Amino acid sequence: MRSNIVSEAGLPTRFKQWWEGIPFLTSVVVAVCSVIYLVCLLSGYDSFVEVCFLPSAVISKFQVYRVFTSIFFHGSLLHLVFNMLALVPLGSELERVMGSIRLFYMIVLLATSSAIFHLLITLIAAFNPIHSYYDFMNECAIGFSGVLFSMIVIETSLSGVQSRSVFGLFNIPAKLYPWMLLVLFQLLMTNISLLGHLCGILSGFAYTYGLFNFIIPGSSFFAGIESASWLSTCVRRPKYIMCTGGDSSGYIPTYSMRNTTSSESLSGNMWTNLSSWMPRREVSPQSTEENNRFPGRGRTLGATHTETGPVNGSDMSLQARLLESGNSPVLPSSQEPLSAGQPRNNRSVPSDEEIQKLIAMGFDKTQVEVAIAAADGDLNVAVEILMTQQVYLWVLGVPVYALM
Repeated sequence: MRSNIVSEAGLPTRFKQWWEGIPFLTSVVVAVCSVIYLVCLLSGYDSFVEVCFLPSAVISKFQVYRVFTSIFFHGSLLHLVFNMLALVPLGSELERVMGSIRLFYMIVLLATSSAIFHLLITLIAAFNPIHSYYDFMNECAIGFSGVLFSMIVIETSLSGVQSRSVFGLFNIPAKLYPWMLLVLFQLLMTNISLLGHLCGILSGFAYTYGLFNFIIPGSSFFAGIESASWLSTCVRRPKYIMCTGGDSSGYIPTYSMRNTTSSESLSGNMWTNLSSWMPRREVSPQSTEENNRFPGRGRTLGATHTETGPVNGSDMSLQARLLESGNSPVLPSSQEPLSAGQPRNNRSVPSDEEIQKLIAMGFDKTQVEVAIAAADGDLNVAVEILMTQQVYLWVLGVPVYALM
């Protein structure tokens, strides 16, 4: 009885934690789409003729509102759930990178550009001299999946991965991932808008290739919007992510003009407009000061050179030097880096017999060599390091073989 109460109480708590972890704009889109579907379900509205993206109505009656109303309506519960479950991870990742207001601008831009591609392909299919195909003109499309396909393209470019897994069955090159999803969804599901998904992919690639840079404002534009009083209620929300400026080390990858110089003009270039979309984390001056509790400096994995800070001679300093040793030589902390050919230290190099004695004590050979290097050849200090490591691993419950 008690376990049932805990399970029933845990489900709302877990849902609340999951919902609170979703950024502001992504959660707003999920909520709006869900509420609209619920209202349609309760009112019995299921035709969607007035709100869907209908090329013939957009062209003949200039009903451009359909570009935006169509993406928030869904035809079934499965349609809604599938799209929203795909939106949460994609939208959350992009919103944390771009900021809430920039993601909103991107959604509007992707929906608009996808609709333009949709109209162009429809017109070409209907009025080409070779073979006219008018069915696209009367195709009524709804759902957020077109924007989702654009997000998939952008997120794949942003992640920089070389391959993607398709439903955990097999891997394909990352550039082909959206196209594979397009084919699979078209084959496995009915009433799927091929043209809507295709135009979403084209819009996403146009975005990553920098074709929309001339209409992407700079960071000052979004900062001005966030400082407006009418948006203050949203900005003060805990899940809202501010657009705090650009960081040249983090930008959405594109395939052209990566090394151009910065400019804050509206037309701008790709480097400015895309690199400025990364929120900048302010670093306090205190964080750059030396902290005696954590001696040594961080080192990039795989680096060929290591820098060490002042060492106090304590066990913690020895541990820090051990962690910094890696595959690169460890410099004595009390000396300047040695030039080529200069003796590294005055200590004698341990013999193979002494190393074998340490190995016979139960220590791994690699750990022994690293410990000796960190101790500058002092066997007593090396044993102290090895013993301290064993104690740490035993306390943490980490098997030694797990670190090999």
